[in-house]
Amino acid sequence: MGKKSIETLVGLFVVLGIAAVVFLALQAANLGASFNGGNTYVLQARFDNIGGLKPRAPVRSAGVKVGRVTSITLDSKTFQGVVTMEVERGFQFPKDSSAKILTSGVLGDQYVGIEPGGDDANLAAGDTIAQTQSAVVLENLIGQFLTGKAADAADTAGAAPK
Repeated sequence: MGKKSIETLVGLFVVLGIAAVVFLALQAANLGASFNGGNTYVLQARFDNIGGLKPRAPVRSAGVKVGRVTSITLDSKTFQGVVTMEVERGFQFPKDSSAKILTSGVLGDQYVGIEPGGDDANLAAGDTIAQTQSAVVLENLIGQFLTGKAADAADTAGAAPK
């Protein structure tokens, strides 16, 4: 094998390595292009609190990725967060399905979880999921816990001895 062919093979190997690293970086950053050929339909859901949900977050059902959040806006009349998502056409959900904002692990990224209902008719492109559950905000839970403990302490301190 000549020197020129070895240099060509090494160059090809380096280019493939760089392409693999770029692909992995895009996937890790959740920025990789959707390779499903655009075979999706759009759904919307309204939430009182979206927490830390971000565009391009996954949409999952039973832990399986079925789509992606495309945009998040604020409705100026209801002051609710409107989450627009693209769902792959291979996954059809009943009209009475519900959407929740869930967290991966204790402090992980947030995603939209869809729980299918039992209706015979399916959601169509452009439909809005009516039943939603907002994100659980950890600070609110801690505040409710501390407020409840403070109220219990005040009740016990104000109770007359028997």
